[in-house]
Amino acid sequence: MKIIRTILIGIAIWFLAVGAFTLSFFIPWLNDVELQANLFVGLAFIPLTWYGAQFYYLAEQKTTGLKVGLIMLLTGVILDAAITVPFLVIPAGGSFYQFFTDLSFWIIALEYLLMVSLYYRIKVKAQFQLNK
Repeated sequence: MKIIRTILIGIAIWFLAVGAFTLSFFIPWLNDVELQANLFVGLAFIPLTWYGAQFYYLAEQKTTGLKVGLIMLLTGVILDAAITVPFLVIPAGGSFYQFFTDLSFWIIALEYLLMVSLYYRIKVKAQFQLNK
């Protein structure tokens, strides 16, 4: 497993997701801006994680999607705890507890793992079995 590569991809996905989260506040289409931001990020995570997994598996194809997804997700969680919550959530009146116990956070985390795992199953594992 290429851990540094996985972490760097996780950082890139986190930056793009925070950008999508922030951008969503400038495009008002729902009255509930928090729900809107979570939906926006949830939708953005589909291509972000898919292409992140694709980029990872260009260099290494032995590690399962779940392991790769967990490291990428953990990277994002650490960055959320170190940057997102203190600089974006707390100034807006939120808290660490509120952020990390929000159902939307866990749905997006599950989506993250699911997309990387799906990429592995559909693209990597299937290709590996064809080459046998």
